[in-house]
Amino acid sequence: MKKDRILVTGGTGYIGSHTVVELQQAGYSVVIIDNLSNSNRDVLDGIERITGIRPDFVEADCTDMDALKRLFADYPGIKGIINFAASKAVGESVQKPILYYRNNLNTLMNLLELMPDNGVKGIVFSSSCTVYGEPDVNPVTEQSPIKNATSPYGNTKQISEEIITDVIASGAPIKSVILRYFNPVGAHPTAEIGELPNGVPQNLIPYLTQTAMGIRKELSVFGNDYNTPDGSCIRDYINVVDLAKAHVLAVERMLEDKSDDKIEIFNLGTGRGTSVLELINAFETATGVKVPHKIVGRREGDIEKVWANPDKANNVLGWVADSTLEDTMRSAWAWQCRLRERGIM
Repeated sequence: MKKDRILVTGGTGYIGSHTVVELQQAGYSVVIIDNLSNSNRDVLDGIERITGIRPDFVEADCTDMDALKRLFADYPGIKGIINFAASKAVGESVQKPILYYRNNLNTLMNLLELMPDNGVKGIVFSSSCTVYGEPDVNPVTEQSPIKNATSPYGNTKQISEEIITDVIASGAPIKSVILRYFNPVGAHPTAEIGELPNGVPQNLIPYLTQTAMGIRKELSVFGNDYNTPDGSCIRDYINVVDLAKAHVLAVERMLEDKSDDKIEIFNLGTGRGTSVLELINAFETATGVKVPHKIVGRREGDIEKVWANPDKANNVLGWVADSTLEDTMRSAWAWQCRLRERGIM
């Protein structure tokens, strides 16, 4: 039996594409909308090779209200939305704040406005651990205080959560599951899809794998004078396929009314903090490939250390991040090697 139709915004992107795979394998019908600003159309081929199903695809920008209205007219019966359509680089957001506010907030408001008229029951929102800012205590729970954002990117996530809360409080007939991610890394074990940013990578792992491949000269480690065991920043690195599976559970929970709450929030992480230098070491150990790197000054907007307490996601959502860091690093390298085979990178 075919399950419900789900709209995945930003679905050709890194986390979006892995989530589309998991949704299709769980029996959902998927429509993707993406403006391809940080992804490309070839991702659809990778999704089809893994699942045997080519998702419906609309090339458009979610800030374009007319394009969204056409999508809902062309693909009736969308029951849920997973919103990945957002700019996501901390450093870039400090340089281009207006781009981030316009893209991330207008996209969300357009979707929320159109949901009731089109019978969409709920939205899973892609949020971030950046809403906790520089936490007083680690690991952070969903009750940890929301701190002043350290970047415009982080601020768009905080504001987006507030917009969702206000819209639902106003009586809109919708539900939302807000997923606060920690740091997604790795690639699909088939090496058919992975992280492929346009231009110079803003995220650590694609820069690391490109450096290991010899595409980049060396990886910059931003700061080694933080109050951590080796002086580099600590994050909670989560396998992207584990992360994608959480979205399927969130959609099911929302559409099947497994909770009376109109809004639920879950931290998605492993519960383990790993420093940048430890991550480089884990990659080298897992793959046997060296990563040339150098220590440089701190980067504006970076948080010293943050990792998750994932108990709520484990116990309530029924989700666990169970991939090892070594397996995740091997998957990232296999993806980089596949890109080289295909003459892409």
